[in-house]
Amino acid sequence: MDTMTVTVAPAGSTTSVSGARDSARHFLTDLLPAVAAETAETVIMVVSELVTNALRHGGGTCTMGLAAHPDSVEVAVHDSSPRTPRMRTPDLNGGTGGFGWPMVNRLAHTTTVTPHPAGGKTISALVTR
Repeated sequence: MDTMTVTVAPAGSTTSVSGARDSARHFLTDLLPAVAAETAETVIMVVSELVTNALRHGGGTCTMGLAAHPDSVEVAVHDSSPRTPRMRTPDLNGGTGGFGWPMVNRLAHTTTVTPHPAGGKTISALVTR
């Protein structure tokens, strides 16, 4: 019988992208069986982008949770903004961004945006192991 989900890193508040990346690295280091280096780097990049966007566009604070599934690692970030991410043409000259959400969607096997009735949303991304 396969293990369904093991949540090793419960949702915790974060106000720092570097802190979120460090938490994700620690989470990944403790997983057995270990994830491949490429998978770990993909998870770190997804964490970085989702937390950056949540802090920049979602009210300045967020919570992040990580879960290990038999065939994937799930990154879930909750912020207080009801606005969903949108695809837009990346700004190559003005520095206004537009790269993060397309990158997350390319790196993750699936992404889901779940609005919350009390406000805010959770964005979940599954990265294949």
